Amino acid sequence: MKKLLTILTISIFALSGCSPQLAESETTTGQQTDAPQTSAAPGTVNCEYVADARPAAKAVNPPASVNVRAVGTSSVTMMLNGKPVEITLDLEQAPCTANSFESLASQGYFDNTQCHRLVDGNGLYILQCGDPTATGTGGPGYVFADELAGITGYPAGTVAMANAGPNTNGSQFFLVYEESMLPPNYTVFGTVDVVGLEEIRAIAMGGQDGSSGASGGGKPELPAEISQMSVG
Repeated sequence: MKKLLTILTISIFALSGCSPQLAESETTTGQQTDAPQTSAAPGTVNCEYVADARPAAKAVNPPASVNVRAVGTSSVTMMLNGKPVEITLDLEQAPCTANSFESLASQGYFDNTQCHRLVDGNGLYILQCGDPTATGTGGPGYVFADELAGITGYPAGTVAMANAGPNTNGSQFFLVYEESMLPPNYTVFGTVDVVGLEEIRAIAMGGQDGSSGASGGGKPELPAEISQMSVG
């Protein structure tokens, strides 16, 4: 059975009595891919990226995990439907998440992929991307821990990780185009610029096909293709 990464509306969250998760009960297991052996240098952290039981949806190497930069910001340009969406990564708030995102982007993992899920109501307004299979089941072959300290909400322009429950982050992420009601269970690691936010809103205006069922939303009716991501 394949796993499906989703984020749910508050109403579904409340009714289910459990955390938003993949559409199956198996836990994600594996071996640590790059174990930190020493204390991190000043201004850095050591991260753990653990091999997932699922193979990578697209060939990719796990990120370096030792002395990961944990101060300041960095930038990634995402070409969405041929238009640049500038993402500023918060290296202090979510260093291990930003490090993974930069690594995947630099290896072309997100290139020529479709944002596979749009949610446009019931307090949740997001475009979900990062799965090369465009099914909601794909990941990079590793998972890593949440970085949730300091999260106070999910306003428009937020970039955050989709997950399958606690500490199951992989490659799927979501772009918030209007303030959304979510519990603070999803790592916030960046923001989208104003121009990029308008492009995401334009996609959202086209609606979605309802194919995600109880989890809400569906595939965008308008194209939502990431042709390339570049770091810096």
